[in-house]
Amino acid sequence: GLQLTSYYSAAPISSPSRVGLTTGMFPMEWGIHTFLQTRKGNANAQQFDFLDPTAPSMARQLKAAGYHTGHFGKWHMGGGRDVENAPQIPRYGFDEYISTWESPDPDKKITASNWIWCNDDEVKRWERTAYFVDKALDFLSRHKGEPCFVNLWPDDMHTPWVQGQEVVDNETSWTTDPNFREVLKEYDKQIGRFMEGLKKLGLDANTIVIFTSDNGPAPSFEQIRTNSMRGQKASLYEGGIRMPFIIRWPGTIPAGKVDNENVVCSVDLFPTLCKIAGADLPKNYTLDGEDMSTALLGKGVQARTKDLMWEFGYQQFLAPKKKARSPHLAIRRGEWKLLVNSDGSQKELYNIKTDINESQNVAADHPDLVEEMSAKVLNWWQTKRKTPNNQ
Repeated sequence: GLQLTSYYSAAPISSPSRVGLTTGMFPMEWGIHTFLQTRKGNANAQQFDFLDPTAPSMARQLKAAGYHTGHFGKWHMGGGRDVENAPQIPRYGFDEYISTWESPDPDKKITASNWIWCNDDEVKRWERTAYFVDKALDFLSRHKGEPCFVNLWPDDMHTPWVQGQEVVDNETSWTTDPNFREVLKEYDKQIGRFMEGLKKLGLDANTIVIFTSDNGPAPSFEQIRTNSMRGQKASLYEGGIRMPFIIRWPGTIPAGKVDNENVVCSVDLFPTLCKIAGADLPKNYTLDGEDMSTALLGKGVQARTKDLMWEFGYQQFLAPKKKARSPHLAIRRGEWKLLVNSDGSQKELYNIKTDINESQNVAADHPDLVEEMSAKVLNWWQTKRKTPNNQ
C-alpha cells in the first residue's frame, strides 16, 4: 500500500490516543489527558474515568451507514481496575467486541486476573494476537459481501513482552530487546495471517487496511525504535507522536509508494473514512480532524486547513529520560512545530522538515511565529480543556 512518513497519533499514550482516533477530536476536549487507571489516579490526573458515550464515534457513524462494526483487542477508553460503571462498548457503535482487561467487559479467556495478563489465562499472552485475528476473521466471514468496519487492536507489542512459557517466571526479561524481537516476530506472523485470511475470504481487493500504532515506544532502545527521532511514549517530541502508517486498498491506492509530503493525524481518519464510505458526519460536533482522502488515496499532496495540536497529561507520566521530556502542549503548522507549557514557559520551535530530530530550537529566530503559534495553542488549552472540575 501507501506509506505515510508524517502521520501523527493524537497523543503520546494509549487512552487519549484511542479517544482521538475514535472521536475525530483532540482528546483533551473530552477530558482524557493520560492513560486511564483507577478512580483515584484519574482524579489526580484531572481526567474522567471513561470516554463520554455521547462523544462522536467513527463506528457509530459507519454503523448508521449500514456497516457491521466489530472491535477486537485493547480498548482502554474506560473500564478496568476499579472503574466498574464504564459504558459498554456497544454504546460507542460496535455490534460485537472482544476486549482486554482495560475495558468495561473483558473477555474472561484473557483476563484471569485484574492485570494486563496472567499465567492462568486460558489464552496465553503469546497467543492473544492470534486470538484477536481469529475473532476478526470470523466476524468478517459471517458478514461476507456486506460492508464491515473492524478495529483490530492487539496489545502484545506493549510491555511486558512474554513470548512463551519459558520466560513467564523471568520477569527481568520482560522489557528486554530479545523478548521484544520474539514478540514482534509473532505479531508480524499473525498480521500476515490476517491479510491471508482476507484473501481467502475474497475480501482483500475491496478492503481498506490501515496499519499504524497508538503512541511512541517505551523503552525506545536508545531511539532505535523511534528511527532516531527524539522522544518516546509520554513525550510530545516526534518519537512520542509520529507513528508508522500504511494504508492498503488494492487497485485504488498505489502499492509500494512512500509519501514524504502529506501530514496526517489520527483525528483525520474519522472524516476521511466516512467520506470514502459515504457515511454522514455527526451533526452535533465539529471534528478537529479533516477529510484527507486525497492524501490517503495516494492522489497527491493535500494541504492541511487546520493546525494539529496536542496536550499531554499534567505531567502524570513523564518520559523517563530527560531529553525525551517535552513541554506538555504542542502545535504543528506546515513545516513548523512549537512546544510550550501551559504557563507559557519553555517555548521551543523546530522546523520539522529540516530538523526531524528536534535538535535545533529556533524560537529566538522567529519571535512573531512563536508568539502567534503559542497564543493559539494556549488559547485552545484554556478554552477547550475539559476536566471533571469544569463540568
